[in-house]
Amino acid sequence: MKTPLIGITMDSEDGSDGAYSKFDWYALRENYAGSIAVAGGLPLPLPHEPDLVGQYLDLIDGLVVTGGAFDVDPSMYGESDVHDTVVTKDKRTLFERAILEGALNRDMPILGICGGQQLLHVVLGGKLIQHIPDVYKDCLAHEQPNPRDEAGHWVQVKPGTLLHKIVGEDQLHVNSAHHQAIADEPDGVVVNATAPDTVLEGLEAPDKKFCLGVQWHPEFHICEGDKKIFTAFIEAART
Repeated sequence: MKTPLIGITMDSEDGSDGAYSKFDWYALRENYAGSIAVAGGLPLPLPHEPDLVGQYLDLIDGLVVTGGAFDVDPSMYGESDVHDTVVTKDKRTLFERAILEGALNRDMPILGICGGQQLLHVVLGGKLIQHIPDVYKDCLAHEQPNPRDEAGHWVQVKPGTLLHKIVGEDQLHVNSAHHQAIADEPDGVVVNATAPDTVLEGLEAPDKKFCLGVQWHPEFHICEGDKKIFTAFIEAART
């Protein structure tokens, strides 16, 4: 049986705080790669080299776009005003946008996680809420105070969606580490999960082979549904 090669986007730091190095460095949590390996894939971290996007896409069978403590530049979804909480990483986003667009053009299996889901939504033509508390006045603590390897809230999974078919449940307990969220449901995008406060928590593109985004972090395996998400993604990348 084929072991699919899965590209994983990494985070990056400029080394200014000297936490790991005084020079620029990449970062990737182990559980991103571990979840892919456990599900039967071969994880391959991808350095942020836009000129190599085509060669990366020739190699890999699926793409995971990860999260991070930063935001998509609002200009990418037509906003000129920038909330004072917004922090961008322009080189990373330039690379991730390019490889996402290439993967979509090739109809390659894609899994967007947290910030990766938000960027996927923008690339598919959607907009983002720049700061959830400004729009949802009685919102949950989407930057959950408890540890990230515990559930922060639950989401309602929309029947008839790819996500519902994968997890086989109407509700999932999820972790939560975001201050932004997807804002709309443009043509070609279906919202597949919603938090109790109505914040949109997941998306998919039904006209693609496998194009799924979730606002939470399934690599922590908070519930069985998280494991099933990776299993289904890897299975899609085998073919």
